[in-house]
Amino acid sequence: MSNENELRASVSESAAFAQEYGMPDASLSCAGYHPLQHSDAASTRSGRTAKSRPRRNSAKKVVSAETILRSFNTWAFKREQPTDLQLMARLISESIALEGPVSFILYWGKGPRCRLGEPDIACLDYLQAMAGRIREAYEPGAALKLIFTDTHAELNGYAPHGVREYFAEVDTCARARGFETCFLSQLTESVAVSAALPADDDVVPEETLQRLSVSASKWYRGGGTVGQGALKYFQMNMIEKRAVELAFPRSIFVTFNGSELRSLFPDYLPIFYMYSLRRGISIKPWFLPAPAAGNPESVDPSR
Repeated sequence: MSNENELRASVSESAAFAQEYGMPDASLSCAGYHPLQHSDAASTRSGRTAKSRPRRNSAKKVVSAETILRSFNTWAFKREQPTDLQLMARLISESIALEGPVSFILYWGKGPRCRLGEPDIACLDYLQAMAGRIREAYEPGAALKLIFTDTHAELNGYAPHGVREYFAEVDTCARARGFETCFLSQLTESVAVSAALPADDDVVPEETLQRLSVSASKWYRGGGTVGQGALKYFQMNMIEKRAVELAFPRSIFVTFNGSELRSLFPDYLPIFYMYSLRRGISIKPWFLPAPAAGNPESVDPSR
């Protein structure tokens, strides 16, 4: 199929997704974000240039960590209560002391689609809305970094060129909204964590393995059985979560998963369990929209 036909198919799927989930039927675009040029905008509104405006005595607004935490820790964004609110508040306090943005990181995966889709746009907009809430409470705002899980895509058997194309398009739209990105493979290569793994990390809780096996039955296309794929995925996460917490020790980890998979996430970072597209929807955007009827790679909207 040509790139043009692939794009048409992607737009068609996105329209179906939008209709199913009650979202606006908009064409895919990364142009929704325009950094506000405060001085230019203010000059246009007032009719005066920045130089001609009288100087004001500007005192810095004092904001508490609790105020910033309340700005995003609401049911408009969270799917359940986050872990370790005390640590989360401490990290926010450190950002205030440094007069810098509050740091958030999250995994961004790869599903059957090789092109950007409406679900991806909706998710990025939702993340931007949360960042906007923080900025209203705290001028430096939030710094969000997407960690592309290329290692998981490789494990699941996705073609490398499709993985590159998809992440490149997400990267473009993420950066248009002021987000940063990196690859999980680069993090694991840059830090030596495998040697420090506790011996009991090879022991997978039975309930966790069952959950991962259900997911693997839908998305795993690599070698071996579904159970082997789920086990390998767990073992990879044990290494990767350490690389992530070493690379971003002062960040809040955002996930679209629930607390039943807490063991997969960094042990020493606070976890914010978030909806993915809007309140009530937690399926990861890269697994949407559902493929055409008859395709074995179906999507369970409740996942």
